[in-house]
Amino acid sequence: MEDKKYYGYMRVSSKDQNEDRQRIALLEVGVLKENIYMDKLSGKNFDRPQYKKLMKKLDRNSVLVIQSIDRLGRNYTDLNEQWRIITKEKRADIVVIDMPLLDTRQEKSLLGTFISDIVLALLSYVAENERMNIRQRQAEGIAAAKARGVKFGRPPKPLPNNFATIHKAWKNKELTQKEAAKACNLAESTFHDKAKQFGEI
Repeated sequence: MEDKKYYGYMRVSSKDQNEDRQRIALLEVGVLKENIYMDKLSGKNFDRPQYKKLMKKLDRNSVLVIQSIDRLGRNYTDLNEQWRIITKEKRADIVVIDMPLLDTRQEKSLLGTFISDIVLALLSYVAENERMNIRQRQAEGIAAAKARGVKFGRPPKPLPNNFATIHKAWKNKELTQKEAAKACNLAESTFHDKAKQFGEI
């Protein structure tokens, strides 16, 4: 692998997501195990500890290898900015395994750089657009379900057994709201909300 130092970066969105596929892909192209950095975090921004550590290693004699562009990041604007920092400021190369056009080692001419930048911009825009579409579809699905009467969130806790008695005493001003809430083992605000549901105040 030439005389450049190869680094791999992996990212999974959650701690229970399996990263083996990414690791195998990086090892197969010759990245050493000790040069692979991984974050188990969302790709919405670049505030990731292992990514930051990796960035300190990169220079003109480095090649950053990732399996796919969305493993680097999902935010269109931030992704393009990181690409610029890596390739223009640090002058390192980037290789995206599943997208051969995104390999800055291949063509060092102005045209080659331009093509890589254009492909990246297009791919990251498509990825961001799809992410926004998914969110929109989820929001529409939730709204439609709510319209059908589907309830979301945890079911409300049942009222304490003594609630009716305490509620009546509170209504008759025999207890303050604070005393009534304490008797029901509820926060005052919770007691107030339950009381509104139980009967008109």
